[in-house]
Amino acid sequence: MARIISGEETEEDTFETSIRPDTLDEYIGQSELKENLGIFMKAAKMRGEALDHVLLYGPPGLGKTTMAYIIANEMGSNIKTTSGPAIEKSGDLAAVLSSLEPGDVLFIDEIHRIPRFIEEILYSAMEDFKLDIIVGSDSSSRNITIDLPPFTLVGATTRAGDLTGPLRDRFGIVSKLNFYTEEELKQIVLRTSRVLNSPIDEEAAYELARRSRGTPRVANRLFKRVRDFALVMGDGNIDLNITKTALEKLKVDEAGLDATDYNLLNSIIERFNGGPVGIDALASSIGEEASTIEDVYEPYLLQNGFLKRTSRGRMVTEKAYDYLKKNRQDSLF
Repeated sequence: MARIISGEETEEDTFETSIRPDTLDEYIGQSELKENLGIFMKAAKMRGEALDHVLLYGPPGLGKTTMAYIIANEMGSNIKTTSGPAIEKSGDLAAVLSSLEPGDVLFIDEIHRIPRFIEEILYSAMEDFKLDIIVGSDSSSRNITIDLPPFTLVGATTRAGDLTGPLRDRFGIVSKLNFYTEEELKQIVLRTSRVLNSPIDEEAAYELARRSRGTPRVANRLFKRVRDFALVMGDGNIDLNITKTALEKLKVDEAGLDATDYNLLNSIIERFNGGPVGIDALASSIGEEASTIEDVYEPYLLQNGFLKRTSRGRMVTEKAYDYLKKNRQDSLF
């Protein structure tokens, strides 16, 4: 069963498309990114050009996909979407690129997972709007060049460090999405309640925001679950008492931590004396992939001071000891 407070998208999150904002004005949070993008898009439209390629990076669930759709809408163009793992051969990339119209937006999620040989083909497409591919095999192979219309590539990644330098350098606009404030998340919850016609009290909206790990996707997912409790246990109105009861049953505590977070922190404390511990050893101890820990669990724990990285590995902090009510142990080092 997927973690309800994971920022990773799940099939259950398909309802997000119905509550997705369409314009920069409707988009809550990321004020600096919105301001800059607004200027870049207006300038591109004044020049009659396609917007420069955009790279959005940050933890999952912060609105990278939503921003790609907003860019397309604000530029008055269509959007084509794909993902890094879905592009396995040059023909896959050629099929997507050759279907673009002038000014279209191509959104590639998990762009860091594009195979290297595909990435090299993408260079000329991004720079010169030309697609150079080899067709045929062995002695019958030949190189063909396909002219492409001007387009905007919007790439999204949770692991900007895994992008190669040449690919990253071809993006004219590179922006990081940061975790949201509690007030911003509260406004997102209130907006979601209006769109879905499910009334929620201000206090309840703030309580949801506090436990949403700075992530809109988590806030919306928790809202959906709390809405169920309010419908079955009350009159459908989401108040503070219903919210606290629901979150307690969902095992999401006041800091937004769940059983998985407790497992990770307790493992470092109990099995590795608080750390430091290498990512691979930690992953083995809790039965998770190292990449999942780095992309999904760690960002929030690091941001909120429960965990820290050192040159020798991960360590829990004094704040984590106090929060978990654990006695401090001597480090292995």
